[in-house]
Amino acid sequence: MIIDVVEGDITRVRADAIVNAANSSLLGGGGVDGAIHRVGGPDILAECKLLRATSLPQGLAEGAAVPTTAGHLPARWVIHTVGPRFSPHEDRSATLRSAYTSSLRVADGLGATTVAFPLVSGGAFGWPVGTAVQVAVAALKNASTRVEVVSLVAFDHSVAQMMRREAG
Repeated sequence: MIIDVVEGDITRVRADAIVNAANSSLLGGGGVDGAIHRVGGPDILAECKLLRATSLPQGLAEGAAVPTTAGHLPARWVIHTVGPRFSPHEDRSATLRSAYTSSLRVADGLGATTVAFPLVSGGAFGWPVGTAVQVAVAALKNASTRVEVVSLVAFDHSVAQMMRREAG
């Protein structure tokens, strides 16, 4: 698998699947989640509501992933995943790795060969950016997947630089 780093807006990245750093409700929120729902349009929210009414009545668990349509986004699917909040008292890196690997398993099931990821659990979730980047890249490099190209998408230039250094 090739790990590419893209600086910009994930809602503009062309890929088979775009990963959404979702909240567990799947009903939209701020940051990447809000942007994906706004740009993707109402079809994404409609599928998320259906998931909540059927297979995910309690919402999506941390580290898990589920697909929906991508609506108006330049992708076929959105893969929603929930990353854990950072804790200085508990190592939650395994759950964060699972958000990446679960998303890749979903992508494999869909037949996606190109996937764009934001920095899951970065920003409002309090993970130190450098640590979140290290966990993301390690999870991707060690994953067994048929995905051919993963694009790590950073909205910020300094985060993109960290991603490039870590991805090698």
